[in-house]
Amino acid sequence: MEHKKNHNQLEKDSPYGKIIVESPVPSERFASYTFDEGLIAFRPASRQHTALIEVAKQPEARMTIARIDDVIIGYAAFSYPDPLERWAEGNLERLLVLGAVEVSPNYRGAGIGKALLEVTMMDEAVEDYIIITTEYYWHWDLKSTGLNVWDYRRMMEKMMNHGGLMYTPTDDPEICSHPANCLMVRIGRDVDQHTIDQFDRLRFARRYATYE
Repeated sequence: MEHKKNHNQLEKDSPYGKIIVESPVPSERFASYTFDEGLIAFRPASRQHTALIEVAKQPEARMTIARIDDVIIGYAAFSYPDPLERWAEGNLERLLVLGAVEVSPNYRGAGIGKALLEVTMMDEAVEDYIIITTEYYWHWDLKSTGLNVWDYRRMMEKMMNHGGLMYTPTDDPEICSHPANCLMVRIGRDVDQHTIDQFDRLRFARRYATYE
């Protein structure tokens, strides 16, 4: 499958200065930027940058960034599912996972998270894909935000809605292990029905296994 990519960009004025949000960013240019030291939700900033450089090299990957000059202050990373996850079992060429989205706490409150998703979806090529994100409460930054798990869940849903991702039921055991966890999905308008049916079988793999 050819993974078409068309660059889009917007500029936001903020109390921190002019923020550039752009997508998709090629791996070479992504590697040339530095990571803000506050981007530590998953691992130390330098290590996360290194890991995402490798993700960005994948043909299907889409890296969306928010930056001030040459410093990345927020990002959203889209790629194929991890081979160990349920979502990889169908080998769906048109299924992408929003595997990580993060905004440095040094720049929160400027609408950067919403902008990352909005700019990603400006590309007509995303209409070829089903895009999902799996939200787990243990990944959420409850401590620094001061939010409880339900308020954080509502905040995440609202942000994802800006990218057209909507809450979608599933019987995935890990998601079902806590009521605050959820699956959010955006189905592009050019995705064929066969792919949608295959995705539904992944969403309810345990149910289908019972019938087979």
